[in-house]
Amino acid sequence: MFELDIHREFSAAHSLRGYNGDCANLHGHNWTVQVFIQSEKLDEIGIAMDFKILKKELDAVLGELDHKNLNEHPHFKNTNATSENLAMYIYQRLKPAVNLPGVRLSRVRVCESPSSGASYFE
Repeated sequence: MFELDIHREFSAAHSLRGYNGDCANLHGHNWTVQVFIQSEKLDEIGIAMDFKILKKELDAVLGELDHKNLNEHPHFKNTNATSENLAMYIYQRLKPAVNLPGVRLSRVRVCESPSSGASYFE
């Protein structure tokens, strides 16, 4: 089994509705996103999935979020844009793009700081 991963960053603001503390106020993060792919085999030139394709798909999703107030994004109008919910959202958006035989999206990790993050997988 092979595992690939890519890493990207974006900056965005959010506030946590219903939270009792400072994070209820609008604040920002420099978020990091890691996407992990698993593959049972490699193609004829030794690649599980082209990094360029995966990066392009992730960049399209992050383009909706970068330098935005996440609470104004349609998906997060009624759902807090926590690391957990962002990881699940990005996973669900990327899953259809990872459609090669024997290749699967294994998890997405979103970190709001170098010491705090969450992963989503199915």
